[in-house]
Amino acid sequence: MSQTPEQAVPTDHPTQGAGAARRTPRLRDVLDVAEELWPAGLAEDWDAVGLVAGRRDAEVRTVHFAVDPVRAVVEEACGAGADLLITHHPLLLRPVNSVEADGFKGEVVHRLIESGCALLTAHTNGDSAVGGVNDVLTEILGIEDAEPLSPAPDGLGEEGLGRVGTLPQGTTLGDFAATVFSVLPSVAGGVRVAGDRDGFVRRVALCGGAGDGLLQAARAAEADVFVTADLRHHPASEAREAVRDGRPYLIDVSHFASEWLWLPAAAQALDRALADRGFEAEVAVSGINTDPWDFVITPGR
Repeated sequence: MSQTPEQAVPTDHPTQGAGAARRTPRLRDVLDVAEELWPAGLAEDWDAVGLVAGRRDAEVRTVHFAVDPVRAVVEEACGAGADLLITHHPLLLRPVNSVEADGFKGEVVHRLIESGCALLTAHTNGDSAVGGVNDVLTEILGIEDAEPLSPAPDGLGEEGLGRVGTLPQGTTLGDFAATVFSVLPSVAGGVRVAGDRDGFVRRVALCGGAGDGLLQAARAAEADVFVTADLRHHPASEAREAVRDGRPYLIDVSHFASEWLWLPAAAQALDRALADRGFEAEVAVSGINTDPWDFVITPGR
């Protein structure tokens, strides 16, 4: 049975050298660590990552992680007294002309500033980085010898969008899809699958979040199956028509669910990196399900 975010929130983030006195970091210190973990240079050209709001000299005692900077998440973070909210998705991906509080984005910006909570975004840089969204998905699904589907132009060999590797043992598409379903947070849309339920799969390509731009790369990598989110009708249909043996099969998952799995790992990585530098801050992961869909109607239901 698939998990919910509330069930998977970590209760402890281990730190190193517990006997040593620790300092409270400033926001600039946390930004330095974030840049080390999720370099901004790995972000796609169209993306908007980095600090959105906050004073770099402010103390950061509590850090909150979430996928989306929606009202409920911001209220959760501010209500808990967080000094910094780190989200995967940007609040201001596209330019705006006003942050008037009557609008959703303006309201969020005002709430953050008035509460003294900074906002940091780690989006496609968090996807591409070592230990990022795609590496976490790869590890959870047990995929071995993984490499990027689309290597970062100026990054390390292990950095880039998507991953492709092999399962320790082959399985059927139906069983693998059931495994994917079981590890993801519960959402209304579930998991959609295109392909022969009894088809053999061992080589797996994946991309957390919307990955239809990597369909051709997954096919070129000779993947048996491609796991991603937000597959639209025409790209999925054309991908199936482009091959005669049906491969790669397609598994379409929730955008939110595929990226939420990264949050506990990201929180733990930040906690440990701060501790290595002699800092201490409380790190928490949001338990709010921000998948936009509430229910689904299927045949027979």
